[in-house]
Amino acid sequence: MQIIDTIIGFLKKITELGVALLATSVVLQVVFGTPVPFLKIDVIGNLTGVISALGSSGLVGLIAAAVLYGVLNKK
Repeated sequence: MQIIDTIIGFLKKITELGVALLATSVVLQVVFGTPVPFLKIDVIGNLTGVISALGSSGLVGLIAAAVLYGVLNKK
C-alpha cells in the first residue's frame, strides 16, 4: 500500500503543477497578447474550444465539467 500512496501523491503533485502552469500561461497570454514569444500555443483559444465543446454536449458536458472540478478540488 505504501507504493500506491507514493504514486497517488506523485500524481497529485503533477496535477497541481499542471494547473499552476495553465494558470500562468493564461495570465501571460492576457498580459502579452496572443503571440507570446515563449509560448508556442494559444492557451486561451484552446480553453475556449474545450469549454464550447463541453457546452455543446449538453448534460454530458455538464457532468464532465463537474467531474473535472471535483477531481481538481479534491484535497
